[in-house]
Amino acid sequence: MQVGTRGSPLARQQTDTFLTLLTTFCPVLRGMQVFEEHIIVTTGDAVQHKALAEIGGKGLFAKEIHEQLLAGTIDFAVHSLKDLETVLPEGIALACTLKREDARDALILPPGAEIDPTDPFGALKQGALVGSASVRRQAQMKYARPDLNFTLLRGNVGRRLGRVESGELDATLLAYAGLKRLGMAEKASVLLSPEQMVPAACQGIVGITVRAEDTELLSLLSAIEDQEARAVSRAERALLGALDGSCRTPIGGYARLLEDGTLHLTGLAARADGSFLLKRSLTGAVADAEALGRELGASLKADSPEDIFAP
Repeated sequence: MQVGTRGSPLARQQTDTFLTLLTTFCPVLRGMQVFEEHIIVTTGDAVQHKALAEIGGKGLFAKEIHEQLLAGTIDFAVHSLKDLETVLPEGIALACTLKREDARDALILPPGAEIDPTDPFGALKQGALVGSASVRRQAQMKYARPDLNFTLLRGNVGRRLGRVESGELDATLLAYAGLKRLGMAEKASVLLSPEQMVPAACQGIVGITVRAEDTELLSLLSAIEDQEARAVSRAERALLGALDGSCRTPIGGYARLLEDGTLHLTGLAARADGSFLLKRSLTGAVADAEALGRELGASLKADSPEDIFAP
C-alpha cells in the first residue's frame, strides 16, 4: 500500500509514527512490508520565498497529495491536520486523527537569552526582528509588543532554528509538537501557554485522509482514532469554517477536555498588525463539539471588523 506524505523530516517522522501505530493495532501487518512511503512535493514546499497567501492560500500542503490520492497513486495520506482545508476536496475523507501532541507554540531565542516565563516577550529587545510566516503568531506578538518587526521565515525546522542561532534573527516561533517529534524539544527557549498565544486550530494533531469510497480502509483507520483528538479537532475545524478566513486572516483555535468531561474551546480573530484582537471561549458537551465551534466562530466574526476577513 502506498502512503503519501510530504518530504520534510517532520512529515516523514509523523508518517513513521502513524505506521508504527497501525502495525501495533494490526499485528498481522508486522514484518510484511506492506507499506511503501511515497514522497510528494507540494506547492507549499516548493515555493519557500513567498507567503502562502501569495501563492494560493489554503491547502497548499495537501493539494498535490490529494490529487494523487484521487488518481489512485497512493492509498492514504498523512498530514499535519492544521494544514488541511476546512472543507476537503470531493472524494476525500478524513479517516482518523491521532493523539494530540503538545499544542503550544515555542518561542525560540538565541542561546543565553534571559527569560521570564511570566513575560516571555520581555526577553526581546526594542524593535527586535522576528522571523515567522504565521500571521496568527505575528498578530498576537504585535498586540503584546507593537514595537516588534517581522520578516518572512519559511522552510524546515532546522533552517528556522539556524537563522536564530546565527544571530540573523532575534527570535522565531515553532510548534512545540514538531520539535518534540523531531527529538529537539530542548530547542524551545520558552513554551507559550494557550493564554499567552492561542495555537493554530488542530496544531499538534496528525490526520489521515483516504478516498471516501474506500470503506474498508475507513473502517480500519477509525479503529485507531484518538477520541479526544477527534472531539477537539471537530470543534476547532468548525470554528475555522464559521470564520471562513483566508491565509491573511490571523485565526487561532484551541479546544481541550476539562476534568468534568466537558469541552472548552477558545477562539481568536485579529489583524496581522496587532491593532485588533478578539479572543473568546465557550464550554459545552463533547457531543456538541461542532456546534460549539460554529457558535464561537459566528460570535467572533460578528464582532470583528469586516476587513480582517477580506480575501
